Amino acid sequence: MDPTSRPTVVIDNGTGYSKMGFAGNVEPCFNQPTVVALNDSYLNQSRASTKLNMAAQYSAGVMADLDFFIGDEALLRSRASNTYTLSYPINHGQVEDWDAMERYWQHCIFNYLRCDPEDHYFLLTESPLTNPENREYMGEIMFETFNIPGLYIAVNSVLALAAGYTTSKCEMTGVVVDVGEGATRVVPVADGYVIGSCIKSIPIAGQDVTLFIQELMRYHACLLGCVVSSLRKLDVILHVQFIVFNSFADPFVAI
Repeated sequence: MDPTSRPTVVIDNGTGYSKMGFAGNVEPCFNQPTVVALNDSYLNQSRASTKLNMAAQYSAGVMADLDFFIGDEALLRSRASNTYTLSYPINHGQVEDWDAMERYWQHCIFNYLRCDPEDHYFLLTESPLTNPENREYMGEIMFETFNIPGLYIAVNSVLALAAGYTTSKCEMTGVVVDVGEGATRVVPVADGYVIGSCIKSIPIAGQDVTLFIQELMRYHACLLGCVVSSLRKLDVILHVQFIVFNSFADPFVAI
């Protein structure tokens, strides 16, 4: 089928969370943590199998490729069973585990968006300081593994600047302060092009702030201190925001 007659698939992969959906929608269809849970039992079985038992080795390898989960389901599986280990494919905005990243895209396309990649164009995002080799490898996976008809890789800072315009006239010039989970960057954009030599990176991001807040709550023996380790990072931030909001609303309430 002609891909131009179907909406483009948009996948924004971040260090902490990934957003996915279709072009033209007001908001993403899904927002899932960028994490993959792999079953170690099949992987260990595949390594332990000898050459004399090629059928068992092949079967273990196939099951290892199929038995994995992503996002919130991956976190639940890792907590419920010790056989699953978590893999975070993106660190500080850069893809480090391409095998896990390919599994993540596979689950996004077929299980969440439920679309045939051969019938859609794809729009993926990357950080401003991504190496050209990573961009080439991303295109290689998309074209050779998923057989997509077309791909465009955009810098997420440029897309954020474009989304900020509410009128039809979009000059695409400005400065974007991108505060993510793994990195914080100040990116100047001129006519839709990133000025790479002027990008400033700050080694403090959302994950560092979350860990700092957790340490503060443990240090001050807050009521959340006993359960903070079992809460998700986003839940911790929401609890802290609730406490701070009540403190400002009532000056007699102390944290």
